[in-house]
Amino acid sequence: MTARLIDLEVLAGALSAAAWLAAAGCVAARRRRSAAALAAVAVLAFLARIGLVAALGRAGWWFVEEKLTVTLPLAAVTAVAAGAAALTARRWTALALAVAGYAAAAGPVLALFAGYPPGWGTGLVTAGAVGLAGVVTRRAAGHRSRRAPLVWLLALAPVVLGAAVAVPPPASADDGGHGVPVSSVRGPDPGTAAASGIPVRRFTLTARTATVTLGSGRRVEAWTFDGRVPGPALEVTQGDLVVVTLRNADIAAGVTLHWHGYDVPAGEDGVAGMTQEAVRPGESFEYRFRADQTGTYWYHTHEASDRAVRLGLYGTLVVRPRAAAGGADLTLPLHTFGTVLAVGDRDLPVTHFVAPGTPVRLRVVNTDDGPHRLTLTAPFRLVAVDGTDLNGPGVLERVAIRLPAGARADVAITAGVTPVALQVDDGRATVRLAPAADTPAPPPVGTAAWPTLDQTRYGTPAPTPLDAQSRFDRRFTMVLDRGVTLADGLPKYAFTVNGRAYPYVTTQTVRAGDLVHLTIVNRGRDTHPMHLHGHHVLALRYNGRPFTGSPLWMDTFDVQPGEVWEVGLRADNPGVWMNHCHNLKHAAKGMAVHLAYAGYHPASHHAHGA
Repeated sequence: MTARLIDLEVLAGALSAAAWLAAAGCVAARRRRSAAALAAVAVLAFLARIGLVAALGRAGWWFVEEKLTVTLPLAAVTAVAAGAAALTARRWTALALAVAGYAAAAGPVLALFAGYPPGWGTGLVTAGAVGLAGVVTRRAAGHRSRRAPLVWLLALAPVVLGAAVAVPPPASADDGGHGVPVSSVRGPDPGTAAASGIPVRRFTLTARTATVTLGSGRRVEAWTFDGRVPGPALEVTQGDLVVVTLRNADIAAGVTLHWHGYDVPAGEDGVAGMTQEAVRPGESFEYRFRADQTGTYWYHTHEASDRAVRLGLYGTLVVRPRAAAGGADLTLPLHTFGTVLAVGDRDLPVTHFVAPGTPVRLRVVNTDDGPHRLTLTAPFRLVAVDGTDLNGPGVLERVAIRLPAGARADVAITAGVTPVALQVDDGRATVRLAPAADTPAPPPVGTAAWPTLDQTRYGTPAPTPLDAQSRFDRRFTMVLDRGVTLADGLPKYAFTVNGRAYPYVTTQTVRAGDLVHLTIVNRGRDTHPMHLHGHHVLALRYNGRPFTGSPLWMDTFDVQPGEVWEVGLRADNPGVWMNHCHNLKHAAKGMAVHLAYAGYHPASHHAHGA
């Protein structure tokens, strides 16, 4: 609903602007009745904007700040001036109506291009731009004046001053390089662990370019681990020490390994330029961490990841408990190659043969930039999200699961005598479970009309170490938007956090042991799957409404347009961590910030977001 109100307010502003400008044209053409009718339309559209802004205000100040402090007052003042000119100074009526149109247009322009928050700089630039447009219009109409230089100066001054004020300061240096570099915060030594009786699981992954063949025979030029897409599935047991040697054969951009969703020590997190330098061709790097968390995870490069993950530098990580349950256990990574959605390396329907009565766990991993929609043609339970089991998950039927980019969902079913289909995006990809090879394939099931599961109310409540009423030591708000701002030293149309693009976003600084509250607000028109490295967060409230189902611990969650999420965490993994949108295109264009523990700093100060 909030997203719809945002769009309607932009449309009302555009309508008001168009009506004012058309009225100005009618006055210039001496069609005063038409001008009066158009002015009435402009006023009605302005009043509609006021009503829409009032409704938006109920969702939060973030959605209306620039409207109440800049654009609505500017539109009101110029509209009153236009009315006064029409009544008292007919010579200036057309110009006054045009300026009212420019002021009305400032609303949608700021909403689409300026981002949040408005600030003094935005206000000055907006007012100055409206005045400057009026001066240009007056000049184009043939008006001449000896005071023209002064008029131009008065119009330009607020634009220049506002632009200077709006430029963000240099990026935070994260303790200025003093304290503990995160590159030194490493996992256990393998030799010491082995001597202590801890099982050590060793893997080697080699990054290289290769041509891979999908199940349909389609050939894809890819960046791979070990010449495969996805890379080798890493499967370990809880308590193991995982040691992975990454080698780079020929990926010129460099590679790393980020353990998505796994709360590793900071020096093992694999963010190039922050926890380590990228591994260049001919080089290697060893990662090590204790597999204490069971569940479904994945790994991918975090160097040029927007391009590199899309081309294939990813794989799955599954940590099973030592007393593993019986039955079938299938890991299903989803990835889009061009326009084709594949499950693993299969871009055709995949069939697994499972005896009737067998319990089946399907671990679905979304490695894409956007969400996927999962449906099953038999009763099932959603038993885990982002590697964490849900409490008391009930049986579901004829309902869809939304799986955000980067997220994982474990679903459990019992195989029957008739085939069962897991459909992705209403049939773009299909995984079938059948009792035997000669079982006829089931006909496709139309699932587009099935409702999406409300995970805020699914499952059974259980005690948690924090909740919405906890006394938080640190609170941060992240307002997600898009606008023109400084990014990589240049003005760009970037994805922003609190009006700034990485690396100019203010670092979120915490101390070890802090209870941290994050409010994430999406003012924009894109969905942002937010991903905090090194921590799972507990969902507290959604659009002001508390979660009433199973505790929901996540590392990646979709914040859709107009939504407000509140999540909490305990700061119990010291280091400096990325907190970014896992639509990796958005992260590469600025939507990232550091969460830094006091006393720690990045391994280098050219750290980047993706």
